[in-house]
Amino acid sequence: MRKAWRIVLVIASLITVLAAGFVIWGETPAQPMPEALTALQSDAQVTVTAGPWLEFAPAISQPTTGFIIYPGGRVDYRAYAPAAHQIAAQGYLVVIVRMPLNLAVFNPDAASGVIRANPQIQHWAIGGHSLGGAMAANFAKNNPGAIQGLALWAAYPADSDDLTASGLEVLSISGTLDGLSTVEKIEASRALLPANTTWVAIDGGDHAQFGWYGDQAGDNPASISRSDQQAQIVSATVEMLKNLE
Repeated sequence: MRKAWRIVLVIASLITVLAAGFVIWGETPAQPMPEALTALQSDAQVTVTAGPWLEFAPAISQPTTGFIIYPGGRVDYRAYAPAAHQIAAQGYLVVIVRMPLNLAVFNPDAASGVIRANPQIQHWAIGGHSLGGAMAANFAKNNPGAIQGLALWAAYPADSDDLTASGLEVLSISGTLDGLSTVEKIEASRALLPANTTWVAIDGGDHAQFGWYGDQAGDNPASISRSDQQAQIVSATVEMLKNLE
């Protein structure tokens, strides 16, 4: 009996150590670059509010279209502040959601709270980078009618989240040098998205430059600047949002 208890205690200890290690791993995300922290400041065009999520609102107009961003896996959510700030400056409410353990897979329904808190928004789009994009697609699949648009930044839906008949306005942006969400993976996702999906391939873009958090293991070096890649991401996303109005 004592031997059985020792085995149980050893197993329990191993589980505890593994769980603690996972939590530590999840709570040590890629950190935002200085440009991202600067974008957290309000200015004459955009009011930034920090609360349960980061909210970027036009300072001189009342937006009727909103865009919810799910961060990439183990990336600090603040790393997407520059893009959010720039999109908001063009007249849209933009919200970046903070995920448990910095992994969107643990709260794919996070957008529901954002939508409930902003009843003044008439049109919603959701999007995200990498794992965040996959979970945004999952939200779109599981909440038909809640949103009208989906923006996939170096991302694609899971095989179980077929959106071909969703009626959504879908945008897929990818980088031709992405070492993680590769050209082949993006191409394969066509079978899961509506026929009228807009496809934008950023020539020379990589995976990490979809945010402002430095380089990423497994990625390829980009041949264009982060600012250039970001400008193309923002431009394409704003065009998708315009189509919802």
